[in-house]
Amino acid sequence: MTQAEIKLCSLLLQEHFGEIVEKIGVRLIRTGSQPLRVIAHDTGTSLDQVKKALCVLAQHNLVSYQVHKRGVVEYEAQCSRVLRMLRYPRYIYTTKTLYSDTGELIVEELLLNGKLTMSAVVKKVADRLTETMEDGKTMDYAEVSNTFVRLADTHFVQRCPSVPTTENSDPGPPPPAPTLVINEKDMYLVPKLSLIGKGKRRRSSDEDAAGEPKAKRPKYTTDNKEPIPDDGIYWQANLDRFHQHFRDQAIVSAVANRMDQTSSEIVRTMLRMSEITTSSSAPFTQPLSSNEIFRSLPVGYNISKQVLDQYLTLLADDPLEFVGKSGDSGGGMYVINLHKALASLATATLESVVQERFGSRCARIFRLVLEKKHIEQKQVEDFAMIPAKEAKDMLYKMLSENFMSLQEIPKTPDHAPSRTFYLYTVNILSAARMLLHRCYKSIANLIERRQFETKENKRLLEKSQRVEAIIASMQATGAEEAQLQEIEEMITAPERQQLETLKRNVNKLDASEIQVDETIFLLESYIECTMKRQ
Repeated sequence: MTQAEIKLCSLLLQEHFGEIVEKIGVRLIRTGSQPLRVIAHDTGTSLDQVKKALCVLAQHNLVSYQVHKRGVVEYEAQCSRVLRMLRYPRYIYTTKTLYSDTGELIVEELLLNGKLTMSAVVKKVADRLTETMEDGKTMDYAEVSNTFVRLADTHFVQRCPSVPTTENSDPGPPPPAPTLVINEKDMYLVPKLSLIGKGKRRRSSDEDAAGEPKAKRPKYTTDNKEPIPDDGIYWQANLDRFHQHFRDQAIVSAVANRMDQTSSEIVRTMLRMSEITTSSSAPFTQPLSSNEIFRSLPVGYNISKQVLDQYLTLLADDPLEFVGKSGDSGGGMYVINLHKALASLATATLESVVQERFGSRCARIFRLVLEKKHIEQKQVEDFAMIPAKEAKDMLYKMLSENFMSLQEIPKTPDHAPSRTFYLYTVNILSAARMLLHRCYKSIANLIERRQFETKENKRLLEKSQRVEAIIASMQATGAEEAQLQEIEEMITAPERQQLETLKRNVNKLDASEIQVDETIFLLESYIECTMKRQ
């Protein structure tokens, strides 16, 4: 765990959950697994506050616990899961494009709350959608339930592990912490619920439909409440499935850029056919026959079987080897080599960074070293057609920035420089790790800058919000245009200009965060895939 990652985790925890949770979370990240009382002692926080902070972190899967032989429960921070909070806007936007506004709000509620029952999600989403509809229109629970089922069928949401139901035959004391288990077959099994009803609007006044003020409403006991039909069955967003979708989209986009739209559509079809059957960590997709691919092409995509076979042959013969041929049955069996695809995408990212940072000549040298694997300085000058002095400067510059490494091959045991070959090489894995570390630092800097901009203009932002609230309440009561204009003029022209500049700067910083996170995702996927193969 690098300092850059710890700092980024600290900023994310503080932004989402506040100072106390951030203090506990960072302490666990720095020290590893710790029991409850040690955490309270080390952080100088009361036991009650530590318990509440750990509850919040556990609810969002940011902390795991383990019971040791002596019965001591130790808590451990899941740093990689904390860093996933950067990607929340991307998860939500992806669901919106695939499953419209209803799917977007379902995933948003699950991400905001960590874990929820299906019935609670359906009611919350139906209420939120009803709020945005015209008067007289409401969102039916059944419609939201159908979208939830579709998300579970495509594995974008999954059940949380739960405490197994066992008969109380053991009279001994209960364990210090429950053991959570889940059957793999039940992970995406949606409970049969008959949710009948429609979304409700929030009432602006303090009185309900019967006209009773809030203070005079009868307080119902919990005994009068109907039992929740899916009590104990909690759901969460399946982030691995989202990552699989992002990886597939990156591969499709790369094929489209390298070849054409038809090739990318064929690859998209192959990935779509194997998205449920292939695990997110598999190096290859399941083998698919040419006939199966032809039958699964999108409706209205008019290409003949012969043209499809030509495209598949072209993809299989491509030097990048995104698609490979694994057999000849069924018109030819084809797979997508996910590891090679990720390696190509990571290499392209490194090349792009070298070009932007050091210029096109350095990029030429970098690509040359990648192609030749090991190369001497004199050969670099000859092959790249760059003067000796410039080539030397560029090689040393990339060497000092850890984009390249130098390998010594001595002719004699004494390692004398005159009798040693010095070969330049690119270790893609170490270069990817170095670039990933810099990306974490960049995101932390972007978040700090955004917080600084917001803090500097805090007074102006509060004034703007007050004015907007007054205008909204006056519009609801049917105020005249002249009155509204008078309220709007409370914010002067220079202040309005300052607000516009702030908004533009914050939007740029947000967009930069998302772009850097896309690079982080590619590099993380490549490193994870490579480490599993070793």
